[in-house]
Amino acid sequence: MKTHLQNLLAQALQALPSELLPDGPLPAIPLERTRDRTHGDFASTIALALAKTARCKPRDLAERIVAALPASAQVVKVEIAGPGFINFFLTPVAYQAIVGDILEHGERFGRSQLGGGRRVQVEFVSANPTGPLHVGHGRGAAFGATVANLLEAVGYQVHREYYVNDAGRQMNILAASLWLRYLEHCGEKFQFPSNGYRGEYVRDIAIKLYIEHGSAYRASAQHIFADLPQDEIRDEKGHVVTPGDKEAHIDALVERARTLLGEPRYRYIFELGLNTILDDIRDDLAEFGVVYDEWYSERALADTGAVNKTLHRLRDAGYLYEQDGALWFRSSAFGDEKDRVVERENGQTTYFASDIAYHLEKFERGFDWVIDVWGADHHGYVPRVKAALQAMGEDPDRLDMLLVQFAILYRNGERVPMSTRSGEFVTLRELRQEVGNDAARFFYVVRKSEQHLDFDLDLAKSQSKDNPVYYIQYAHARISSVLKQLHDKGFSRDEARGQAHLGRLTESHEEALLVALSRYPEVMETAALDHEPHQLAHYLRELANAFHTYYNEHRVLVDDDALRDARLNLSLATGQVIRNGLALLGVSAPEVM
Repeated sequence: MKTHLQNLLAQALQALPSELLPDGPLPAIPLERTRDRTHGDFASTIALALAKTARCKPRDLAERIVAALPASAQVVKVEIAGPGFINFFLTPVAYQAIVGDILEHGERFGRSQLGGGRRVQVEFVSANPTGPLHVGHGRGAAFGATVANLLEAVGYQVHREYYVNDAGRQMNILAASLWLRYLEHCGEKFQFPSNGYRGEYVRDIAIKLYIEHGSAYRASAQHIFADLPQDEIRDEKGHVVTPGDKEAHIDALVERARTLLGEPRYRYIFELGLNTILDDIRDDLAEFGVVYDEWYSERALADTGAVNKTLHRLRDAGYLYEQDGALWFRSSAFGDEKDRVVERENGQTTYFASDIAYHLEKFERGFDWVIDVWGADHHGYVPRVKAALQAMGEDPDRLDMLLVQFAILYRNGERVPMSTRSGEFVTLRELRQEVGNDAARFFYVVRKSEQHLDFDLDLAKSQSKDNPVYYIQYAHARISSVLKQLHDKGFSRDEARGQAHLGRLTESHEEALLVALSRYPEVMETAALDHEPHQLAHYLRELANAFHTYYNEHRVLVDDDALRDARLNLSLATGQVIRNGLALLGVSAPEVM
C-alpha cells in the first residue's frame, strides 16, 4: 500500500516540468501514516523537501504534484494541508485487499527484497566460554537472533556468527580453577583463590577429570602455593579481612600450574574446560532456537598470522608507536579518548589487537555490512575498533555495533544476583525451564536493546492479558479454534466467496483490524533496518488486541454465508500475520491453549 502511493507520487513528479525537479534521480519519497485518520491515512512531505529546488512555495508545488497524480482505485481523495503536506485518504477496498494478499502469500507475506541480497554478518552473544550462559547473555541471544531473522526477511543474505574467546587470561584462570577443584577432590587442602571461577559447573568438570584420570594430575598444595603473592581474603559479607593482590595471585597460580603440570598436561585441562563449556553453550543456544552458521575461534587469528598481519598494516600506515616497552595504536587520532595498547611489554598481544584483526578479517571475507551485538559494558570499545578500521583504510560505517543492556531478573519482587566468577547466577537454561522458550524470547526483545530490562518471572509465567506473549498466542489459538467450531457447527468455508464479499466488513472493529494488518510489512522493514525487534513485538501486541476486541464484539460464524466467509478470511489472515511475526521473534504460535 505504501509502495503503491510512493509510485503514484513518483509518476506525478516525473510529469512535472524538468525545471521543478533536481538534477539526477528523484530523491526517496517520504510517506508516513498519519496519527489521526481524520487527516488521511498517509501523508507526504515531498513538496516541502523539493520546494527550494523548484523555487516555489511548498504549498504551490504540492498543488502541482496532486494535479499530476494518476487515478487510483485505492485512493478516494487527496488533500493538501498546512504548508504543503499531501494527505491521502484510502478507500475501504484498499484495506480489504490486504486480506487476499495475506492468504495468497502465507508465510511469505511481509517479506521483501529490500536488502537486494547484500551480505551481512551478525555476530552476537560471543560470551567467554568460562561458564554456562546466564540470563544476561540470553538477552543478547534473543536480540541478535531476531535482528538476523528480520534482516533475512527483508532480503539480506545473513551470516550468523559466534566469536569464541578461546585464548587469553580468562581462559587460563578457568583452567587453573578447574585444576584446583580437581586437587580438592584429590584431598588437597588450600584456600581457593578469591579471583577463581567458583561455580558448581567447575566442580562437575573437575570430577569428570578425576573419574577419567585418577590422581595423574595431582600436585602438592604446598608446592603450588609456595611463595605466591598474597591473595585477598574476604568474609561471608564480602568485606576484605586480609588485604592482598588478587590479580597477581591468580596470574601467579596460572604460571605455577603450567610449570608443575607441564605444557601438554596443562593444555589438556585447558581444552577440557573449554570444550565442555562450549559444548554446553552450543546446546543451550540451539534449544533456545539460536543456531549459528559459524563458530569462529580467536586462536585461529593467531594461528593464521592474522593478528601480526593487522599490526604490520597499522604500522605501515603510521599509527603504531612504542612507549614504555609496549606497542600502542594511535586511536586518539580518530577521536578516541586515548591511545590503546596492542602489544604488552612481554610481547603478548592484547584482546584489542585480536579484535582489530577479527574485524578486518570480517571485511576481507566480503561482507557488505557487519553488525556486532555487544553488552553495554563494551560502549568504550566502539570508537577504538572503528578507529582501527579507518586507520587501515576500511570504511568504519560498514560496521554497526549494537549495545545490549543486561537483563535484571526479578523473582517474587526481589532482584536475583548474578556473577559468573562467584558462581551466583541464574543460567539461561534454568530460565527457559522456568518460563519456557517463548516467554524468554519475547520478553528479551520487548524493550529497546540499550534500555535496562527488568525481567519479571512472575509476569512471564502468568496466563493473563498482562503477559504480552500469552495474550498474543491466545489470539492465535482463538483463531485456530474458529475453524474447529466451523466444522462442529456443520458449516463449510468458501475462501473465494469470502474474498468477493469483503465489502461486508464495515464494522468499526473490522476496519481497525484491517488497518492493523496493513501495517505489518512496514513494521517489519522498519524493525529490520532500525535493528529494533521491540517494534515488531509491540505491533503483535496491538494486532492481538485488535483481534480480541473484534472477537469479543462480533460473531465470526454467523448464519449469513457470505458474511461468515468474509469474517473467516479476515480472522485467518490475522492468524497468519501473528504466526509470521512470532516466527521472526523465535516464538511459537500454538493452536490450543
